[in-house]
Amino acid sequence: MNQDPIFSPSEFVDVFNQSIEYSFPFVTVEGELSNFRVSKNRWVYFDLKDDEATVKCFGTVYMLPGPLEDGMLVRIVCSPRLHPQFNFSLNVQSITPVGEGQLAKAAELLFKKLEAEGLFLVERKREVPYPPESICLITSLGSAAHADFMKITAERWPALKISTIDSLVQGANAPEQIVESIDKANKSGINYDAIVLIRGGGSAEDLAAFSDERVVRTISASRIPTCVAIGHEIDESLAELACDLRASTPSNLAELLVPDKQTEQNWLRNSKMQTSLALGSVIKRAKDYLSNANNLINSRMARMFSTENERLNSYSERLKLLNPKTILKRGYAMVKDKNGKLITKGANLQKGESVDIIFTDTSRRAEII
Repeated sequence: MNQDPIFSPSEFVDVFNQSIEYSFPFVTVEGELSNFRVSKNRWVYFDLKDDEATVKCFGTVYMLPGPLEDGMLVRIVCSPRLHPQFNFSLNVQSITPVGEGQLAKAAELLFKKLEAEGLFLVERKREVPYPPESICLITSLGSAAHADFMKITAERWPALKISTIDSLVQGANAPEQIVESIDKANKSGINYDAIVLIRGGGSAEDLAAFSDERVVRTISASRIPTCVAIGHEIDESLAELACDLRASTPSNLAELLVPDKQTEQNWLRNSKMQTSLALGSVIKRAKDYLSNANNLINSRMARMFSTENERLNSYSERLKLLNPKTILKRGYAMVKDKNGKLITKGANLQKGESVDIIFTDTSRRAEII
């Protein structure tokens, strides 16, 4: 006769946990949050209940998406465990509010908390280099958002270098992967000009990762400027409020990040043409100025030379009139004594004195009688 196995309490707990781990390694449970509390800023305890049952849950603060309140409807991903001393509980890996109302309430609580810390201040935002030389793109590879962003940046600015990190952008594991991807970009040693986080639109639950406290804090603390676009124009996620540059869609963000190559080329051509015209105008004005200045100088020099020439001619005429030879030519003569001294008065001459009479062409000796 077969005898059923007999277990000690600890043995039964071990067997039970092995069995349940094999059958249910991870389960997803939805219920109303109650008795929520945080212990020592590390451990999280709460009950998950519905109208017929209540189960105790345990986790760490690191898996929290943000502040939570009793009465919220939440979804948890967990591992069932039977503890040797604390009975049956669910070991929680992630917790997410369920439904737009609950998500909005959770986001509002987190917004107030982070706003009080100054995470959304405009003064904190940094300028993203324009155009950037290289960026790190974090998104789901193969998604429409990824394809649109790559297409538009390639068309507008082919010189942009893009490194892509594949990451979940929705679901329970998305916040952790996004945080790891941002940290990886910051620690890569590559001097990215920006980290770009994008996804397409979706429901409030699809976009919940972008209002997760872990994601928002990581974006705010990033060494590299951050850009976020989630393709949802109605409501802003907290990630968008915390980042340095946000856009309504991934396509719009691509247009904000880089200029259009054709537009820039046209601008360069127009600038070159305008510069050439402006330079030509400057050169022409300079030539005209120099020509006018030269004409003015020549005119002034001519007038000056004419004036000086007239003055010199006047002086020359005066000198000619004062020249003794000119006077002699008019019939006058000069009388000098024997010593060659000019005699101007006849009273100064004595009878018998010899004088020299000088004419324009010769001189004669005469005696006073």
